[in-house]
Amino acid sequence: MNSRKRLIAFAATLMAAALAVAGCSSSGGKQAEQQNAAASAGTATAGTANTPRMKIAMITHETPGDTFWDIVQKGARAAAAKDNVDLVYSSDPAGPNQANLMQNAIDQKVDGIAVTLAHPDAMAGVVAKAKAAGIPVVGFNSGIDNWASQGLLGYFGSDETLAGQDFGERLNQVGAKHALCVLQEQGQVALEARCAGVKQTFKGQTEDLYVNGQDSTATQSTIQAKLQQDRGIDYVVTLGAPVALLAVKSVTGAGSSAKVATFDTNKALVQAIKDGTVQWAVDQQPYLQGYLAVDSLWLYKVNGDTLGGGKATLTGPAFITKDNIDSVAKFAEAGTR
Repeated sequence: MNSRKRLIAFAATLMAAALAVAGCSSSGGKQAEQQNAAASAGTATAGTANTPRMKIAMITHETPGDTFWDIVQKGARAAAAKDNVDLVYSSDPAGPNQANLMQNAIDQKVDGIAVTLAHPDAMAGVVAKAKAAGIPVVGFNSGIDNWASQGLLGYFGSDETLAGQDFGERLNQVGAKHALCVLQEQGQVALEARCAGVKQTFKGQTEDLYVNGQDSTATQSTIQAKLQQDRGIDYVVTLGAPVALLAVKSVTGAGSSAKVATFDTNKALVQAIKDGTVQWAVDQQPYLQGYLAVDSLWLYKVNGDTLGGGKATLTGPAFITKDNIDSVAKFAEAGTR
C-alpha cells in the first residue's frame, strides 16, 4: 500500500476511533440531547464527550451557493456534537475578508481555529497572531503547500496537484484531445493546482477558462460561448459540482459534443453521473475534512494529540464513476458525500 493510500486509510480509521472514544465518555440525558440534535441535522454521533465545553471557530473561503461547504459543515457539526464543542462557522471568498473573520475569532478568545488557506499570503499574518495568542490552528481543504510553513498543527484534505495529475491521466485513458479547465475563482491555490496538475499529465491540449463562480448565469453563458467558439474542445473539466451541472447545460446550449468531468460531488451530481451527463468526479471527502478539522482540535485540547506525524492527512483524491456510484449514492442523498 503506497503512502497516499495509507494516509487516506488512517484518516478513516482515526474518525472511527474518535467516535468510539467519545462513546465511552458520554453521559445520560446530555448524550441523548446531542444525539437527537445531530440526527435532526443529518449527522452521525456516538455520544457526547464528558469534557469541558469549548468554542471552535471554522473559517473558510466558501463562495455563497456552493453546496460543497454544506457537506463540510455537516462533518464539522457531527464532530462538534460528539466533542461538546460550540462551533462557530463563518466564511468569505476574499482573502482579506477571511483574514478579518479570523481576527474576530482571535478577539473572541476561541479555544481553537480550523481555517482554509485558499489565499495563504492574505492569511499568514493573522495565523501568526492566533499562534501568538496561544490559540491552536489547523488547516483543511486548501493550503496543503502552506500549512506547515505557517506553523499549523495539522492539515486535512486532498493533494490537489496529485488529483489534477490523476485527472489528466484519466483524460488520456478515454482518448481526450482538447480539455477546457474551468476555474470559478482566480488566484485560489487549490483550484489553480488542479488545473496545473491536469496539464502536467494530459497529453492533449489544455486551456484555462476563468468564470465568475458567484454568478451562475454568467458562468453558464461563458462556458457556452467558449464551446461555440472552439468546436475542438472535447472535454470540459470543472472544479466543483455546481459548475459541472452548469457546464452540462452549456454543452447542450452550444450544440457541442464535449463531455463533462469534474472535481467534487453533491446529491445532484450523483444523478448526473448515473445518467452519463457527467463522466466522473474526483472526490476529496468534504465531510471527513470538516469532521477531522474539529475533532483534531478537540483531541489537542483534551489530550495534547496531533495528527499526521508532521505530514498532511489526506482525504482524497478518489474517482467516482458509474461503476462505483451506488456505493456513494445513499450518502450523497443524506448530504454527507
